[in-house]
Amino acid sequence: MTKPVTWWWVRHGPTHAKNMVGWRDLPADISDYAAISRLSDHLPHDAAVISSDLIRATATADAIECKRFRLPHHPDLREFHFGEWDGLGWQEVSERDPNLSRAFWEAPGDHQAPGGESWNQLSARVTAVVDDLNERGHRHIVAVAHFGVILTQIAMAGDMTAYQALGHKIDNLSVTRLDWDGGRWSVGQINHLP
Repeated sequence: MTKPVTWWWVRHGPTHAKNMVGWRDLPADISDYAAISRLSDHLPHDAAVISSDLIRATATADAIECKRFRLPHHPDLREFHFGEWDGLGWQEVSERDPNLSRAFWEAPGDHQAPGGESWNQLSARVTAVVDDLNERGHRHIVAVAHFGVILTQIAMAGDMTAYQALGHKIDNLSVTRLDWDGGRWSVGQINHLP
C-alpha cells in the first residue's frame, strides 16, 4: 500500500477561445493577479507542482509555483486530443459529424474525434501519470491541467461513469481536490474557486 497523497487539480487560466481547444497551444490569460494570488495561497506550500506541457498550463503553474517543488511538465497531462475538431466551434463539429459528436459527449468511452482520441484513451494516459506520481512520496501534488483531464480523475476517484463526470463544471483557475489514502480514492472538493 502506498502512502496517502492529496491531488490539487487546477484548471489553467482562461484562453478566451470560443471554439474547441485541445492540443492547440493557446496562451492563458493570467493577468488577474488577485485571483492567482488567492489560488496560490489556497494551495499547500509543501506541494510538488506539475503541469501539462501546453503553454496555458505551464504559465499558470509558473504563476502559482512560489517556492513549491516544480516537477517537469508532462505531455500526458494534455487536454483531449480533439484531432480534426480542434479549433472548430461546437456547431461546426455538430454539423460536420452529427452522430459522432453526439456520441462523443453523450456516451463517452471509445468514441474518438477524427484523428483524435477517446475518453478512455485520455483517462488511461492521465491515470498512468497519477499512478506513477502516487509512488514518488509526495504528500501533496498540485497538477495544473485541463477540463477533460480533471474530469477523468473525478470519474476515477468518485467511481462515476464518464457521462456523470462530464456533468461537472470545471472553471478556469478552480481547484478540485482528490484524496488517495494509499488504497482508495475519495473526492474532497470539485471546482472550488478560492
